[in-house]
Amino acid sequence: MEDLLNYYSTLSFLEIIAVISSLLYVILAARTNVWCWPAAFISTAIYTFLFYKFYLWMDSFLQVYYMGMALYGWYCWNKHTEEFDAKKVQLKVYQLKTHIIIIISLSVISIIVGALMDAYTPTDFPYLDSTTTVFAVFATYLVAQKVVENWLYWIVIDSVSIHLYVEKDLMPTAFLFTVFIGLAAYGYYKWRKEYKTYDGLTVNLAS
Repeated sequence: MEDLLNYYSTLSFLEIIAVISSLLYVILAARTNVWCWPAAFISTAIYTFLFYKFYLWMDSFLQVYYMGMALYGWYCWNKHTEEFDAKKVQLKVYQLKTHIIIIISLSVISIIVGALMDAYTPTDFPYLDSTTTVFAVFATYLVAQKVVENWLYWIVIDSVSIHLYVEKDLMPTAFLFTVFIGLAAYGYYKWRKEYKTYDGLTVNLAS
């Protein structure tokens, strides 16, 4: 325990801010609080720099995308500001066959991107890094669109990401993503409960 405390006492100030703002984002998003998006913007701006520095270039690219999605999410959740009520915002559920098509499509894209990264960049873990990036891009869109199953995607993405961060000795971030798994489970429970309570919308994109 003492070694762990000593380690955290020497953390980069930037990484500490990124960890705290990331936690705020997930907690506020799980509670359908619109202020999750400014927290997301701050954390992703910092992680863009950190991941580039540690040669996780796909993750660095992903953070740039997250910054844009933070602005998009803020817009989507506030488009009718005068009517905004977190409990009245319509949540959506995708049917199983829609998710199957999504997963197959994203897997193919991940392999293609991984092959390109492996051939043309010095990035580490090109296929694994590309897979978490591609799926996270789509999962972030699901958050902005208030699709309940986004949290299930994040549980898997975060689990895989932990391995990447441990290998790159980004231990605070690895710990953060461990916490994210628990928060994602909480988010799914809470959004699913609200969906059933407030008559959400079932969407079948495969039809």
